[in-house]
Amino acid sequence: MSSTNTPDGTQSTESGSINTPADIHWRDGDTEHTARWHSEGGWPAPKRVVVVDDTLTADAAYRLAKSGTGLLWQGDFQNARQLLTAMARRVDRHRRTPSDSLKAAFEVGRTEAMRRARLLGLVLVSLDADRTLSLRRAPDVRQACDEAYGPSTTASVTSLRELLGVIGAHEWRVKGVPVAALGASIHPHYGVFSPVRGEYLDLVATAPLPATGSAFDIGTGSGVIAAILARRGIDKVVATDTSARALACARENLKRLGLADRVDVLDADLFPAGRADLVVCNPPWLPASAATSTDAAVYDPDSSMLRGFLAGLAGHLTDGGEGWLILSNLAELLGLRSRGTLLDLIDDAGLTVIARLDTRPTHHKVADTTDPLHAARAAEVTSVWRLRRA
Repeated sequence: MSSTNTPDGTQSTESGSINTPADIHWRDGDTEHTARWHSEGGWPAPKRVVVVDDTLTADAAYRLAKSGTGLLWQGDFQNARQLLTAMARRVDRHRRTPSDSLKAAFEVGRTEAMRRARLLGLVLVSLDADRTLSLRRAPDVRQACDEAYGPSTTASVTSLRELLGVIGAHEWRVKGVPVAALGASIHPHYGVFSPVRGEYLDLVATAPLPATGSAFDIGTGSGVIAAILARRGIDKVVATDTSARALACARENLKRLGLADRVDVLDADLFPAGRADLVVCNPPWLPASAATSTDAAVYDPDSSMLRGFLAGLAGHLTDGGEGWLILSNLAELLGLRSRGTLLDLIDDAGLTVIARLDTRPTHHKVADTTDPLHAARAAEVTSVWRLRRA
């Protein structure tokens, strides 16, 4: 059973039990220091920490990180960002060459990504109790941290890499992500999947509706699909999720779009009670283990969400109702799940495919010929599978 860090820095296991808050310790001269350790990815606090500043070279930083040493930065903030970039170049020089097999390349790539995250995550910064970052030329990160982590009453230490992600998430939350299918922007929160891939949203916006009485949006995330369905004229939409961040994000977006009175956002594992004319689900597309707590939006271990959705769908459809499964074939192209397995799951659930709407993604990775998975990404197709009870 793995453990991850909760937003307040405590350790939580998959069963939900809470352990003693994790601390990090270091010495600065003759003084011993202790602070709360915070890692959204669930990384353990490094056992050895040294205080470093602008005099540290990238080569020395890389060597220390390889030994598992945490580097607590006390220099200039912009110099720390440059150090992180220089370290990343050194990490990438030592990447293993992927196999000719796409599946092996995927597995090697995940291993290398974890190694990269672990090493770069050892550049650390200290946040005051009010989350002030007391470094030269440092931005004011208090609002970004409060949005991501919730209120704070104690000093903490986190990785610079994670903090940069929090800052970036705050900027996207303020700026928003334009969604052509919605004719408006969605404002994603930290830790909530951002609707940057618009091709499947275009399908949701144009697929023929079985009826306009009711719809369920399973695993709503930012609320973007629920919003599109409401804009299409569905009388009542129920959106579900189990993530507190996603629920808050969806409610905020729907309120901003003036759709809060037409969409109920519920904390539910997959389905709400009752039946609907349309039930839509966009599960994580890759059936692989979520190595960190921030992987859940991308990886679906053993296709558990996909299996749960298909298994329960028939019991939540009205007569003549449809289920829309949004899925990329990338898992098939990588050899992680076969088309036959997917069709068997559909058949075993007492469902039949009445149509499949396909489109090709246009994201930047499709054009990246240096990507070891380029052959799979170039052939990727995103589909809306229209399903009914058999």
